[in-house]
Amino acid sequence: MNFGTGSVSGRAAANQMEWTVNNAFKTYKDMDHPKTMMEVALIQNVDPIDIGLGSSEKGTTVVPTKRKKTMTSVYLKFFETAPDGKSRRCKFCGQSYSIATATGNLGRHLSNRHPGYDKSGDSVTSSAPQPITVVKKAQQQGKQQMDYDHLNWLLIKWLILASLPPSTLEEKWLANSFKFLNPSIQLWSGEQYKAVFREVFRSMQEDVKATLEQVSSKVSIILDFWSSYEQIFYMSVTCQWIDENWSFQQVLLDICQIPYPCGGSEIYHSLEKVLKMYSIESKVLSCTHDNSQNAIHACHTLKEELDGQKLGLFCYIPCAARTLNLIIEDGLRTTKAVISKVREFVLELNSSAEMSDYFIQLTEAYQEGSWKFPLETSARWSGNYQMLDIVCKAGKSMDGVMRKYEETIVGRMVLSPAEKNAVCIVHEYLEPFYKTTNNICTNKLLTIGLVLFFMDHISEMITLCRDSRHSSDWLKNAAEDMATKSRSYTTQVCNIFIFMTAILDPRIKCELIPESLSSGNYLEEARTLFIRNYSSSHFSSMTSGYGAQEIEDGGGVSFAEEIARKKRRVSLSNVPDELTQYLSEPPAPIPTDVLEWWKVNSTRYPRLSVMARDFLAVQPTSIAPEDLFCSKGDEIDKQRFCMPHDSTQAILCIRSWTQGGIKLKYKSTEIDYERLMELAAATTADNTAGLDKKQK
Repeated sequence: MNFGTGSVSGRAAANQMEWTVNNAFKTYKDMDHPKTMMEVALIQNVDPIDIGLGSSEKGTTVVPTKRKKTMTSVYLKFFETAPDGKSRRCKFCGQSYSIATATGNLGRHLSNRHPGYDKSGDSVTSSAPQPITVVKKAQQQGKQQMDYDHLNWLLIKWLILASLPPSTLEEKWLANSFKFLNPSIQLWSGEQYKAVFREVFRSMQEDVKATLEQVSSKVSIILDFWSSYEQIFYMSVTCQWIDENWSFQQVLLDICQIPYPCGGSEIYHSLEKVLKMYSIESKVLSCTHDNSQNAIHACHTLKEELDGQKLGLFCYIPCAARTLNLIIEDGLRTTKAVISKVREFVLELNSSAEMSDYFIQLTEAYQEGSWKFPLETSARWSGNYQMLDIVCKAGKSMDGVMRKYEETIVGRMVLSPAEKNAVCIVHEYLEPFYKTTNNICTNKLLTIGLVLFFMDHISEMITLCRDSRHSSDWLKNAAEDMATKSRSYTTQVCNIFIFMTAILDPRIKCELIPESLSSGNYLEEARTLFIRNYSSSHFSSMTSGYGAQEIEDGGGVSFAEEIARKKRRVSLSNVPDELTQYLSEPPAPIPTDVLEWWKVNSTRYPRLSVMARDFLAVQPTSIAPEDLFCSKGDEIDKQRFCMPHDSTQAILCIRSWTQGGIKLKYKSTEIDYERLMELAAATTADNTAGLDKKQK
């Protein structure tokens, strides 16, 4: 199972109810239960739901081969006569037939639509509400079942992909829209949807637990925090590791509500509960937090607890992306007001096709670059930098648009020469920062070593600006504040754990380690750490011979084989040579795929590769950099903020799990959405054909 880092996408697609199912869902007939569909039972006191998941058979009708039934009573007991005596209605699906319909046709309806109906005995009753509704037979779903069951399950998929709460479907206009399309449609209530989501959450959570039980390496966890519109404080806990095939894996463990007063103690207890629920306390190697004091306090408490239990190495790490974002905010501080003016201008450009076309004409005439509309206007770093970019690279075009549309564009958007000059100075100063964040956002695997390499470069740029005689005082002051934050981050990451993690990146090793880390005696400590934790415990089967082969050989081995094994043990026991040999070779080029490099070289460094698989899973950021620096993060923040308390955990976890490759399940049964979409398409086609026929 491949858990992608993926960020939460599919918003626009979800709103259009266009779903791409990337995983092959099992068919219901392949499920391990005796010829029946999953039993669907909702909690008592909840209105009954007929949750039909649909057969995954490709539209074939099942015709029983048993003897043909001829007794009228056998068929009629599955139908109820309408009060007017003019029609009969199927007790299974509600399909109506004229009272004059031949009983043979009724029998064919039961055989085709409800195979196995004759085994249900007299238990089929009218559709009067019951405390618990159970669907026991796998059936080919008819038009009514498509309306009642499949539509509700498709709406569940929509809610998940769009990160919308079940209360969305309680909007009267939405229900009326469905009724307009088909008066027989019945949507579940909001409480019924919530009950289904809770059960789906529980079923999928069991799959996550089963996956983590199979992880043989150490894992790293990431903490992220936010508050909702209800002023409820949440924490997401994500787990990451590198599997035996050297593939990076990631899965969301849980989204927890942190109780008041939402301090370090409350965060720690919530985190501890999650780790125990998944039984991974002994596997956790590191925790990356969001740099808040409460998170640091919680991580420190966790470290004390794990150290007290002697569960092995553990370290907590500040988020490099958040630190870098704060540093950049200091650099932008002087030009914030100017950036706001430019943003107003860009919003006007985006809203007017005429103005944007004229802007493009001017940029072509003045040779001021190519600009793609709509221009980004986010208040995040990528949007702010684009505002600077427009002033510095398309200043003439910007002035030309303002002159032509001076009646539309408010005077306050016009920039003075001094403001333009300040923007150009900041733009030039922050250009290396922009290139750095672009590299961080697009890197396939962001390692501790690579981030330290970038952060060291940022620190050098800040120092050059602060110490330059040509820098203005206001820029030097900004650089001093930026340097303070940079030093704080460097202080937090100066330890043996970070050093070891960094040098295990074959692109970095000791050559590209920041001076703050290379100046200490960390290399010798790293050797000690390697020998103490990875000398033999991971290789007992290798150093103790080949037990399985001895069994196959009847317990006896040749004299030559004994000598060969002794030599192998001597070679394997020479632990320091692996680290020395690894560091003696030149670093790999920066574009190198780190995991692929270790996969190829793991046979050369059998012990060191085990350590690398543990340590390279340690994450330098608590949030995906593109979610922090780019406009993508605005949508994520909006969804989190607007999600009500009773839906946050289930909706966001289920969405993350399905996007990571985990099958959506209800009571341990996979939901065949491909089949549901086929039925929906077929029903639409039938309805369209019928409408065309009537019109003719």
